[in-house]
Amino acid sequence: MQQMKVGRQENKGRLAQQRSKAPMSRRKTVAVNASQLRVMISGAPAAGKGTQCANIVEKYNLVHISVGDLLRDEVKNASPAGKRAKDFMDRGELVPDEVVVDMVKTRLAQGDVQRSGWLLDGYPRSASQAEAIEKEGIRPDVFLLVNVPDELLIERVVGRRMDPVTGNIYHLKFKPPPHDVVDRLIQRSDDTEDKCKVRLDTYHKNVDAVIGYYKNLMVEIDGNQSMEKVFANISQVIDAVKAGKDPLEAFCQQVPEADECRVYE
Repeated sequence: MQQMKVGRQENKGRLAQQRSKAPMSRRKTVAVNASQLRVMISGAPAAGKGTQCANIVEKYNLVHISVGDLLRDEVKNASPAGKRAKDFMDRGELVPDEVVVDMVKTRLAQGDVQRSGWLLDGYPRSASQAEAIEKEGIRPDVFLLVNVPDELLIERVVGRRMDPVTGNIYHLKFKPPPHDVVDRLIQRSDDTEDKCKVRLDTYHKNVDAVIGYYKNLMVEIDGNQSMEKVFANISQVIDAVKAGKDPLEAFCQQVPEADECRVYE
């Protein structure tokens, strides 16, 4: 009996050695509970929000929903909401919030969104829109606000140029164009300092009103950093949200070497 006991202890020791030698990697955060993630992101024009949305979608596999794109698609597909929206657009009027909310609700109810979660880009843009989606129970797990000083935003906008041949976007200071394309570059009509200031003023008034609905969910992100650092900050926030929604995820962030947290390729 004593020999059997010793044998078990030896086996345990060998198993522990084998585990310590086995290849291990940290658990892939993105694979856990992504279907429940609901993220809103807001940022001023030229804050780099588009780049960060692409990064978020790539890492977390969320469905990116831009209301501008959604509106264009609904009108193009002549859906019931799209037809209503087109009537207002043809008359040169703004599309009412209730029409846009119907589009958002319909999109959020679709299968890919239900499976993968969502990233709502730049919406709501006003207090009335925030109130409208609140009434429909559309609420994020986190509201990301990308902040960049106005003077830097103006510099980013005013120095922006587009190549009409390739569609590539350059910046005279931050992303200088090749010498052979400089002469054909164009500047968008609204990429002037005066028009940028008007857009920023409108943005600040609207976002200040929207923030009131998401104070407890809002995390401000310093957008005056490299794109890589900005995304690293965003990732930390989203990972923390995921950990709070998933007890196993929270445990594995604390004890990544645990058996249930191992990743075997």
